[in-house]
Amino acid sequence: MNYENISISLENEVLTLVINRPKAMNALNRNVFLELDYFFTEDAPKRNDFSGIIITGAGDRAFVAGADIKELIGLSEKEGSELSAFGQNVFFKIERFTKPVIAVVNGFALGGGCELAMACHMRIAEENARFGQPEVNLGLIPGYGGTQRLIQYIGKTKAIELLLTANVIKADEALQLGLVNYSVEKGQGIQKASELIQTIRAKGPLAVSKTIETINAYFDNQKNGYEVEYRNFGKVIQSEDSQEGAKAFIEKRKADFKGK
Repeated sequence: MNYENISISLENEVLTLVINRPKAMNALNRNVFLELDYFFTEDAPKRNDFSGIIITGAGDRAFVAGADIKELIGLSEKEGSELSAFGQNVFFKIERFTKPVIAVVNGFALGGGCELAMACHMRIAEENARFGQPEVNLGLIPGYGGTQRLIQYIGKTKAIELLLTANVIKADEALQLGLVNYSVEKGQGIQKASELIQTIRAKGPLAVSKTIETINAYFDNQKNGYEVEYRNFGKVIQSEDSQEGAKAFIEKRKADFKGK
């Protein structure tokens, strides 16, 4: 696929994915979703040249300002449900990706933009970041997981307030509420996210992927998180990485993990 709405770059084993529609404040339209879906389904899983992914928005005004409202006008109930289900499925692929995915929020992250950020494993907010789920202003509700993930991150009490009032919060409040991992100065988000990925890069790759899988199981009603944990523990403990990690600890040296 030729990417027209996202751009991909690689540096120091970090892939940076930029939502590249600055004139539309990087709004999510169907083509953006199709490219994200292809990237996380076909492109990224086949690459072995990176240790983590950063997602951010082009320009300095918006991470993703929301969905492309023009595409929502006139949809039938069936079409609306299918659009929502497709967007949720794409974001599930991000959430379940086996390497760390970090959102660098460099402006407005509203509606679908906030939902995209929440689908990432971690979030770095630059000081000009703004978060919100303002769908009720349009007579809508969030459709890409916003009603579910916002509660997971900040709890029902504050989540229901933000969802019903459509209030927008700044980076410092997002940090205080636990919506983001770090709040940094403008322009410093990519560096902070890269540092996190470099830290994780030194860990056992198999352990990292199984940790992501096990954490996600907690929020999956179809799975018993404790069962997933003991099964994954069994899988990693017999791995070459586990044996190397134990030997390196005993020998007081840095482990040389192979992801096996």
